[in-house]
Amino acid sequence: MSAITRDEVAHLARLSRLALADEELDHFAAQLDVIIGAVARVAEVAADDIPPSSHALPLTNVYRPDQVRPGLAPDNALSEAPAVEDGRFRVPRILGEEA
Repeated sequence: MSAITRDEVAHLARLSRLALADEELDHFAAQLDVIIGAVARVAEVAADDIPPSSHALPLTNVYRPDQVRPGLAPDNALSEAPAVEDGRFRVPRILGEEA
């Protein structure tokens, strides 16, 4: 017996504001039945003695530790800029706002 009926698929389609043809209702009912069966099989395997996890293998941080290093001096950062004003990058106005 199917876990989800054609009428339930039609109801879900209406809630989702999807217009489905009659053939699509039958097709999606079969697909959703397979999905529900797969979820039921996973639920059978899940045991209370198995802790939930996000990965099969434990993960460790693979990033290097942060190290403070000197950055660019403002003059060096602005040296290649096409336009500079008051020690800052000058960019074209795009929003039409008053300064």
